[in-house]
Amino acid sequence: MKKNKISILNSVINGDCNIVLKDIPDSSVDLIITSPPYADKRKRFYDSIHPDQYVEWFSPIADQLMRVLKPKGSFILNIKEHPRDGERDTYVLELILSLKKSGWFWIEEYCWYKKNSFPGKWPNRFRDAWERCLHFTKDKNFNMYQDAVKVPIGEWADKRFKSMSEKDFTRHISGTNGTLGRNVSNWLNKRKVYPHNVLVFENEHFIFPSETETSEVSNLIEFATVCYNKKHSAAFPIELPTWFIKLLTKKGDVVLDPFLGSGTTVIASELLDRRYIGIEKNSEFIIYANNSLKEIRNIKRKK
Repeated sequence: MKKNKISILNSVINGDCNIVLKDIPDSSVDLIITSPPYADKRKRFYDSIHPDQYVEWFSPIADQLMRVLKPKGSFILNIKEHPRDGERDTYVLELILSLKKSGWFWIEEYCWYKKNSFPGKWPNRFRDAWERCLHFTKDKNFNMYQDAVKVPIGEWADKRFKSMSEKDFTRHISGTNGTLGRNVSNWLNKRKVYPHNVLVFENEHFIFPSETETSEVSNLIEFATVCYNKKHSAAFPIELPTWFIKLLTKKGDVVLDPFLGSGTTVIASELLDRRYIGIEKNSEFIIYANNSLKEIRNIKRKK
């Protein structure tokens, strides 16, 4: 296989990522986004990894991910430690330190707030309503497209604009030249509205990406967990990979998920016109992902 091309683009591969990753050329992937099996979790589908062995298990995979990632690419790792024997495990913190020692830059920690987190009541803790999305890169200078993920400002904007005075359209700058003193005129000219294209199949709803009235975002991202996917015990909501794909890639870029599960990352990539590679050990998940991709391609051809 030629080292300057990827022969497995736009496909999902049934296999162990430790093996399959070796077939992907160096510096050929723009974004890696994945959620590996958590320690001692998802035993129904995967081999159980003890928390004490987690860093040792993941380290060779991380080395392969660094090799295939482009110099300005990003690696998003969704993971969250669970309580054990009355206290939180530390394997995620240990993994972060291990990745830094092996050359990764730890750029950011996004907090995924799960608006419909699993209910429960415990004597020494509350329901777990958030997960980590850790952002690593090979270089501190990396590709990021923040305008692509700015959040809607809401319908209040139209009413607000109707009552504006002349002063509202004057650009104000604070004494420190900061942005907090600037008014609505700073972003007024950036407002764009495009219609949503909603894709529906297998009782699932996927929304094609669209630009809308926006304002700045934070490192707190809010998406409900998936309730409809009975194929996988911890499937991504489609919004989660979509958000990171829009933030960190452009159309035509390559997205990799080495722990694909039921296929949400490649589904989001297909909808966003990115190329993709998915790797998954469970053959049942592979069938589900391929069927979903086939449906999406058929619908896109008819549009």
